[in-house]
Order: sequence, then structure tokens, then C-alpha cells
Amino acid sequence: MASKKTVRLIGFPMDLGQSCRGVNMGPDAIRYAELSGALSRLGFHVEDAGNIPMPIRDTVEPDALIDEITHASEACYQLAQKAVEERCTPLFLGGDHTMAIGSIGGVTHHSPCGVIWVDAHADFNTPKSSPSGNVHGMALAALLGQGDPSLVNCGRPGPKLSPSDVVMVGIRELDPKERTRLADSGITVFTMRDIDEKGMGPVAKEALSKLSHHSRIHVSMDMDALSPENAPGVGTPVPGGLTYRETHLLMEIIADTGKLGSMDIVEINPIMDTANQTAVLAVHLAVSLFGKNIL
Repeated sequence: MASKKTVRLIGFPMDLGQSCRGVNMGPDAIRYAELSGALSRLGFHVEDAGNIPMPIRDTVEPDALIDEITHASEACYQLAQKAVEERCTPLFLGGDHTMAIGSIGGVTHHSPCGVIWVDAHADFNTPKSSPSGNVHGMALAALLGQGDPSLVNCGRPGPKLSPSDVVMVGIRELDPKERTRLADSGITVFTMRDIDEKGMGPVAKEALSKLSHHSRIHVSMDMDALSPENAPGVGTPVPGGLTYRETHLLMEIIADTGKLGSMDIVEINPIMDTANQTAVLAVHLAVSLFGKNIL
């Protein structure tokens, strides 16, 4: 058995779920930003499981897209399940946000966990509601049992989460039908207006209160949750997002619970970035989540 203090890195260089090229290079950008060293300095043993094999996007026919995403997500699911069984803390490096289908599916294989979904977008579309058809905008819906059956049944049949398992933070851009779906879903959502009015500290504590029935928390961190001036290297930037300190505070308050079980870092696009700024920020956020304190 691996130590409880082991963090296992799992790369998911997927760029099939959206239209902006380059996000498949995200895992290596995060590694280049010295994630392993930063975690080691916190006292963790870091294992790098490498990258899940992915097809070259130009070789994938449109009618095979879902099959390829499902195949990669199944592999991610199995690695996530194994990491939990071996008492490691899996840290998944994307790649687009379709990764969450496999990562969250796998870490909930034996028992449920709470999910804090930090994102500018809800990713709560289905093929019927999505104006773009981009699968990375359907990941959370699939985890709740809605959408394409191949994605819904990835790893094990049916939903992997219920609405009471999920809290969303930083939401500020929704598609019209997605807005209605989310409002009717029962998911707790903290939009940027909520954060502006209440402040991140109260929002973070309320989010954790909503998930207090869980002994583990999974943080799914889409870097487009931050304002583009802080995180320019993303494929779908949206103005008016989380600040550097707001996001660190959220990570720090989650860390204080001692309940962190796993994490996603997704949607870093080095082609859109400046001097790997977004990947470096992602590493800073990860080490805050894993327990680095100012004092």
C-alpha cells in the first residue's frame, strides 16, 4: 500500500472535448511549472503516473468522438479508482474538463464524495441543450446521469453524483438552455455576483457546510474560473472572474478542513498563455489546497 502522504499525478492530455487547440499540452505545462517539487517541499511523496494515451485529434472522425472520449475516460476512471484503493491522493492534470467524467467517476467508485466545481461555466449541457456540441461543456451533466449514455455509464452504470454532492463556485457564463437546466437541478451555485456581494470567505464556508455530510472533497479546478488577466492561458476566457487572492483563499479554506481527497486542474492552454503564467498559477493554487500556509 502507498502512504497516505502520497500524491499521484495522472495526466489527461485530452483536446477532443472542445474546439480550441492546445489544451492537450496542459499536463506537461503544469509539470514544467514544477508541481512535483512544490508538493515535495510540503512533505508529500509524489508519484507521476504519466499521461493517459490519447488519439491525435486530426485522426478522429466526428462520429467516433464520443467513443474516443469514453475510452480515455474509462482509463482515467480505472486509475482514479486504483489511486483511492492504494490510499494515494490523485491529482489529475488536464486537458479539457471532460477529464472530470473519469476522475470524479473513479474517486467515487467505492464511496461518494463532495465536489467543489470551480469554473466560469457550469458544464451542465447535454447534446440537446448545447449550442456548440462541445463535450467539455457536458461533463458535470454526465456525472449526474444526464446526456449521452456512453458518458453517463463510463466506469459504472448511471449517475456518479447527486445534486447534493456538488457546489459550484465562480459561475458567470451559461448557455440559455443550460441556465434553465441548472436552475432546476438542485445544485448549489455561487455565481460571481454571490462572491462580489458576500466575499469569498463566507462563500467558501457556506460551500463546505453544504458538503458537510461528506468525509472527502474533490476540487475540480477549471483555470478559466479566474479572471483572464491572472490566467490568460485558457481556451474559453470570460472577463470578471476570480482574483488571485480569492482563489487562494478558497483553496486555503478547503485545505483547513483536512478533507481533501482529490483534485482536477483543467483547461490550461499553453498556446494562449504568456510565459507559462497560467500553469505556474495552477501550481500555486494546488499547493495552497494541499496545505501550504502563509505562516
